[in-house]
Formats: sequence, C-alpha cells, structure tokens
Amino acid sequence: MIELTEEMRTRLSSALKDGYPVIAASVEPNGAPKLSFYGSTHVHGADSLAIWVRNPESGILDRLQANPHMSFLYRNPAERLRWVFDGRARVVDDPQEAAAIYDAIPDFEKTTDPERKGRAVVIDLDKVSGRDLLMER
Repeated sequence: MIELTEEMRTRLSSALKDGYPVIAASVEPNGAPKLSFYGSTHVHGADSLAIWVRNPESGILDRLQANPHMSFLYRNPAERLRWVFDGRARVVDDPQEAAAIYDAIPDFEKTTDPERKGRAVVIDLDKVSGRDLLMER
C-alpha cells in the first residue's frame, strides 16, 4: 500500500526553493530515458504526484502517450534523504483538477506560465522507495 507522508508533501512542495529540485525520468520512443527537472512536482493524493508541464508542446506529453512510466528522484544530501517515486502518468483533461494542480505548484513555477497554457499531469504511483522505506501498490 502506498500512503505518502506529510513529510513527503512538505519536502516536495518546497524542493525547488530549498535547492533540491526533483528530477523526473520519462521514456523516449526508442526506449531511452529522458531526465528533466520538475519544480512543480508535488503530492497530489495519498498515492499520487502531480506536475505542471508549462509548455503544451513539450515532448514529455508525447512521450507519455507512448509510454506512461515515469520515475522521480528527490534527494537532500545534507540530511542523507532520498526518495524514488515510480508510477504511471496521465494527462489531466478535467479543468477543475488541472486548476487545482496549477494552484498547488510553487509561485515561481506559476510565473513561468501565468496564462495557464500548460497541462497538468498526475502520476499514479506503483512504488515508493528510499532508505529503510518501501511502499508498493
């Protein structure tokens, strides 16, 4: 069972400001991994994350259609803390859910897409791991 903690919620929501941006991996059509920073990464539900993809023409949206698997890394070396979140991503079509995701991202990320032209993505988690931590669906 996956039940994201309040500590995860707090640390992910401030990761960019704290200097520990979340790194996300998606899969290219040829099977190669593609790494990107996502300062908008946050806990969306008990067993899901969300990101805001500010460019609606972004390659990640095409990659997710072909292969929805994503992995996220949060690492705070000063505290020797590391979490890996693995799951399946889906683009959000519901306007209310998309607005809630946008509203939850850090203010700095909002300034990069003030007209909300981007797309919301939810990642339904299958596994969360870290030091002495393993949660699976």
